[in-house]
Amino acid sequence: MFKRLLLGIVLLVLVLAVYVLFRTFSVESKQITEQTPLPTDIRPGSLERFSRAIQIKTVSPENKADFDSIQFEKFNRFLADSYPLVDSLLNHQMFNGFSHLYTWKGSNPNLKPAVLMGHYDVVPVIEENRKYWKENPFGGKVVRDTVWGRGTIDDKITVIGLLEAVEWLLEKGFQPERTYFIALGHDEEIGGLQGAKVIAKHLEQEGVEAEFVLDEGGSITRDMIPGLSADAALVGIAEKGFATLYLSLDLEGGHSSMPENETAIDVMAGAISRLKNNPLPAEISPGLEAFIEYLGPEMTFVNRMAFANPWLFKPLIINAYEKSSSGNALVRTTTSPTIFNSGVKDNIIPMSAKATVNFRILSESSVDEVVEHVKKVIADDRIKIGQGAFNVDPSKVSDVNTSNFASLHKTISQAFPEAKVAPYLVVGATDSRHFKGVSDQIFRFSPIRISPSNVKSFHGLNERIAVSDFHTSVQFYMQLIRNTHR
Repeated sequence: MFKRLLLGIVLLVLVLAVYVLFRTFSVESKQITEQTPLPTDIRPGSLERFSRAIQIKTVSPENKADFDSIQFEKFNRFLADSYPLVDSLLNHQMFNGFSHLYTWKGSNPNLKPAVLMGHYDVVPVIEENRKYWKENPFGGKVVRDTVWGRGTIDDKITVIGLLEAVEWLLEKGFQPERTYFIALGHDEEIGGLQGAKVIAKHLEQEGVEAEFVLDEGGSITRDMIPGLSADAALVGIAEKGFATLYLSLDLEGGHSSMPENETAIDVMAGAISRLKNNPLPAEISPGLEAFIEYLGPEMTFVNRMAFANPWLFKPLIINAYEKSSSGNALVRTTTSPTIFNSGVKDNIIPMSAKATVNFRILSESSVDEVVEHVKKVIADDRIKIGQGAFNVDPSKVSDVNTSNFASLHKTISQAFPEAKVAPYLVVGATDSRHFKGVSDQIFRFSPIRISPSNVKSFHGLNERIAVSDFHTSVQFYMQLIRNTHR
C-alpha cells in the first residue's frame, strides 16, 4: 500500500515536472520584429530649442502663492515663436491661461481621434541642494552628449519632442487621416486640476471618443529587471490609485516631568507602527500579469519557468518582488508615512499629534478599501481619519490585444530594436488619469532610456538626458503619427 502511494506521488511529481517544462519551452515570444528603422531626419535647431525650454523656470510650487506666472507666460511665447506652423495651422485653445490643446484636423472624419499628451511644469529645486548639482538645474546646458536640467526627463522632453515632430511633419506637408489632439498641461506636478483635468472635461463635453491616449509613464529600462539581459520598453497600461490620509489625535498634555502612561505621540506612533507592520496583501495585478506574459519568454531559464507557470510559482514571484522597494510597489498597495507633527517645546507633553500617510493603490482595489483597512489596523476610535483632496481610485487596465497597442509596440521596436516591449503597472500618477472619460485605451510611455545611473535624477539631483535620447524622442513621435494616422 505504502509503495503504491509512494509510486503515485513520484508519478504525479514527474507529470507535474513535465507539464511545467512543457509550459516553459512552449510559451511564444510576443515581441514584434520590425525591420524598418526610424527616419533619421530631424528639424534643424531642435536641440537648441530643447535647451531653451529647460531654461524657462516653469515650476509648480506646493504653495500656490509662489506660482511664477511670468515664467509660464514666457513659455507660452516660446512655444508660439518656436513652432509657428503648429501655432498657425492647428486649432489652438488655452485653458486657465497656461495649458494648451492643439487640434490637428484629420482628413477622414470616420476615424476616431488620438490624444498625445505631455506636461511642461517641473518640480522645484531645493535651494540647499543646489550645491550638489553638477550643472545649473535651469541652465539647459549641453555637455558633450548630455542635456542637463529640470524637465529633461520629466517632462519637457515629451512636450518638445511632440512639437518638434509635428512642426517637422507640417513643414513636409504631411496630412494625417486621423485627427490628433496635442494636450500640454501646466500643473501635472501638483495634480493637473487646472490643466489636464480641464482639457479632458472639455473633450468629454465635445463628445470626443479617442482611439487611444498616450502620456508619459514608462520608458526604456536598462539593467533594472532581474533575469532579463536586454533592455525593456515598459508601457504603462494602468496606474495605481492615490490616497492621502490625515490622522489626528487630541489627548491631555502636561509637563514632561510627570508624563502619563500614554501620550498623544505614543498613540500616534503606535498607530503608524501598526500600519507599517500590517500592509495590505500582495497580489499579482493585471498589469503585472501582462508584464509576465510579455517578458517571461525573454528571460533566463529559471525566471522563464516561473513566469510561464504563475499558477504554481505565484508565492515565489511575489516573494521575489517584495524584496525590493520598486518590486514591492508592483505587487501591493504601499503604505508611506510622510509627515509627523507633534510638540512645540522639549519640556511640554503635547496635547495633539498629527500624521500624514500616503497610499499608492493596486489595481482592483479602491480608496474606500484603503480607508477601511486603516480603521481596522489602527483600531483606535480616538484617532480621526481625514482624506486628501486628490484621492483617486486606480485606473482601468488598457487592453493590449488591440491594434493601438500593436502600433505603439511597432513604433517602439523601430526606435529601440534591441528592447523587449512589455506592458506594466505605473506606480506613480500621470495626467492621463483625467482622460478616463475620453478613451478606454490609455498608454503611458516616454521614448527615453532610464538606468541605475540616472533613475534617481527623476525629481532629484542632476536631472539629465542623453542628446541621442532627445533626438530619438522627436523621431519616435513622428513615426508614431505615421503608424497610427489611418
